[in-house]
Amino acid sequence: MFNGPKNDMKHLLMVLLIACLIPGAPAQTAPAWSPAKSIGMFAYPRNQQNPDQQLKDESNCYGSAKQNTGVDPQAPPPAGPSAQQEQAAQQQAAQQAKQDVGKGGTVKGAAGGAAGGAAIGAIAGDAGKGAAIGATVGAIAGRRKQRMAEQKAQQQAAQQTAQTQQQAQAQAQAQHQGATDTFKRAFSACMDARGYSVQ
Repeated sequence: MFNGPKNDMKHLLMVLLIACLIPGAPAQTAPAWSPAKSIGMFAYPRNQQNPDQQLKDESNCYGSAKQNTGVDPQAPPPAGPSAQQEQAAQQQAAQQAKQDVGKGGTVKGAAGGAAGGAAIGAIAGDAGKGAAIGATVGAIAGRRKQRMAEQKAQQQAAQQTAQTQQQAQAQAQAQHQGATDTFKRAFSACMDARGYSVQ
């Protein structure tokens, strides 16, 4: 009956024409965007609501939840300080700690060394020379101790600042998540009251 490419083409066109003309059940498709999907939730109609009604109900519940909770779930989470800001704060804390350590390590070391050197020099027969040598050695030792104390204070201050920054960021994230969860509960309650199952 259908022999050849010309007849095959006619047959295909007739099938397509018939397929287009046969009335079928109207396809109900869910909207591509919905307020529920925008917050990571899924709403399923329990009372055969059509997609237009569902979109309207979701929009109304979204607005109601936003108004009642004061939360905008589309707002970005709080941004913490940048790496440069964190580093600057840590350096500032370290510099402050260095200043807080105190001065005079060299002088204190020299005084202690001079006293010890004088005592040793007195036994050896030249207290002045012993005191001078003791003061030099004591000054070097005192300065080294002071530098070590400054470095330790700087490291501790930088670590404490970093830890405080991390805690503040974690707390801000937790508050944001809590607010988002509150919004989702309000949205779900509204949708449930309108006959939807929301997950």
